[in-house]
Amino acid sequence: MAIGLPFAVLRDDKEDDTRYEFFFIKTRKEREMFVQRILRQSRVLGKALQITTIFPSVNTPEQWSLFQSIGIVLVCLGILVPSPGYVQAGTREIVPADHPSIMLRPIPQPSQIQLEEYNTQRPKSIVALQPFRETKSMRITTQAGEQGVATLINLHPRMNTWFLLQLTWTHGREQTVYHLENPKPASQRIILDPHYAYGLVIVTANERYQCALWADPLPSTLEQARASLYTYAPLCNERLYLRNPTKGHRTLKEFVTEWLRDQVWQGEQIVSFVREHLYRDAFLETAQVSEDVPSDQVEKPFPGIPLQPLLNPRYEAHFLVPAHLGIPLDNENQKQVLVGQWYPAQGQAGVFVSALQPQMVAEEVIQQQRQYVNSLDQVESRALVYLVAFDLQQFDLGFAMGTEHPRVDWSPRVQSHVRERSLPGPDGIATVAPLVRTGMVSSTDAKRIIATFTGGFKRYHGAFRWGEFALQNHGSHYGFIEHGVIMSKLQPGLATAIVFDDGTVELKTWTEQDNADLNRIHHARQNGVPIIDYDEVTGTSKPGELVSQWGPGNWSGSADRKLRTLRAGLCLQESKDHRFLIYGYFSSATPSAMARVFQAYHCKYAMHLDMNALEHTYLALYQARDSQVIIHHLITGMSTLDQSQGEQVIPRFVGYADNRDFFYLLRKRMEAISGI
Repeated sequence: MAIGLPFAVLRDDKEDDTRYEFFFIKTRKEREMFVQRILRQSRVLGKALQITTIFPSVNTPEQWSLFQSIGIVLVCLGILVPSPGYVQAGTREIVPADHPSIMLRPIPQPSQIQLEEYNTQRPKSIVALQPFRETKSMRITTQAGEQGVATLINLHPRMNTWFLLQLTWTHGREQTVYHLENPKPASQRIILDPHYAYGLVIVTANERYQCALWADPLPSTLEQARASLYTYAPLCNERLYLRNPTKGHRTLKEFVTEWLRDQVWQGEQIVSFVREHLYRDAFLETAQVSEDVPSDQVEKPFPGIPLQPLLNPRYEAHFLVPAHLGIPLDNENQKQVLVGQWYPAQGQAGVFVSALQPQMVAEEVIQQQRQYVNSLDQVESRALVYLVAFDLQQFDLGFAMGTEHPRVDWSPRVQSHVRERSLPGPDGIATVAPLVRTGMVSSTDAKRIIATFTGGFKRYHGAFRWGEFALQNHGSHYGFIEHGVIMSKLQPGLATAIVFDDGTVELKTWTEQDNADLNRIHHARQNGVPIIDYDEVTGTSKPGELVSQWGPGNWSGSADRKLRTLRAGLCLQESKDHRFLIYGYFSSATPSAMARVFQAYHCKYAMHLDMNALEHTYLALYQARDSQVIIHHLITGMSTLDQSQGEQVIPRFVGYADNRDFFYLLRKRMEAISGI
């Protein structure tokens, strides 16, 4: 029996182009809703919209699967623009300002049971790894009378962003779990209401929105959203999003490297040989350095810039020619920059760029570090370094996991005697399922995005094989937290980038005492040990204790090979009036060169990120211009890592999912900047 119209195309002719949207429709009710939508849209636009019907009926699941595949292919070819294709039904109720459902409520303390689940060394689920979670359940029904139970888990009520919705039906159907994201965690709550059995209720300061998610017969709104082509499928008229699994992009180099490590005996040795013999200095960049120029021709520092670095006076009036810099600057001569000078990025308020070579750092810095770092050879001394600074008064920092990396199971690098065989991973988990890792920013955050850059090591190298940390805490695997959800526990002694619940950004060495603030952490990412460490007692900064120790510091793939290569790092600079987050791109360096440069730039604290390739050290800026997004890469060669469709560039981490983790910066909302 035919069960409806599976595939319809909506054509909207405009003055300059024609837009198509396609819809999958399987039931009579969906057909009626689709027609009503077209009628409403026609009235709004004041013109008729052409509907083309393709494949008038479907009789078997195999036909339905074929039609879905055809639609996906058409989207990939750019012939059609996907629409959610499902109705986001709900009812809106205005409530008085003093309604008890919207009053501020205290954040509950974690129960003793949840704390014990978190701390106990045993196999567990990702849910059991969340000590601050809040769980509510209630009986539900469909309009057809089917009975069940809904369980809503707010994974971190203080962050109020990620939820797991579990539906268990009395007869027949399998239990299903959905990962939901609240796009407005500061202003709306997601709840189960005993008086509304068909879905969730979304509560804001002046309304209660009843969102029917499972009221309809199969397929329900939730099931249609899961079957859609959207990584972030809108629900409840975009008041809520369903995070859908997607395949993260990886380069051919990443694919081959992972295949060797995972499938080939002694594959890591092969990777190390290639890296150390073929990729050493593969991205080395040196710059033409001008002779002294008259002082009246030297550009004066711009207002509101970061602190100027400590330079050797010999180079203070010299210019560099950064041939591969891809970010346009607000300076008189685009082809050259004054050594160490900070220049505003063109069209990006609050973003600044600087460049130098390690040999140009002041002698006082070199002498202060002599007992902590290794000496630099001539190649490393002359290798160009780019730094990009972000004014934290103007930007919010976020962190997101890639679709695959970093993993949460055991790193193969840990010594066998510290690995607990009964555990699937150091924290008792081998996967974050049923959580969904999207590998890209949400559609809500994409509206404010100004920059992204790659995160840290994969789990493979994100643990210690040698030294003190190799013998502690199961090998001291690097930890990470996204939206308050603990994916891997933060380990003491490791360098940690932290975003607190009030937006404050800190870089610090994690301690056991810091666990007292765990419930305040919005995002966190650990990566090795500090390059520049801060002593809170003396208020001074100096190179980390392990900067010169290759194995114990986990700086490269082996204990004794001093690998000079492309590296990236992150540092925090503080002054009386400003705090800057500084990203450093070192074209060919060891940690010792990174320490020299970061200390010269007055970094309070600095840490390593990733290394060896442009895809691992990627940074891009985004600028809205005439309804388009202009992308500027730190290094021109990074543009090959983005995708394209015709003449339209699709940026990594923003336009498509990636397999690796990343940081992103959002321009603060005006009320946050003004203190409203």
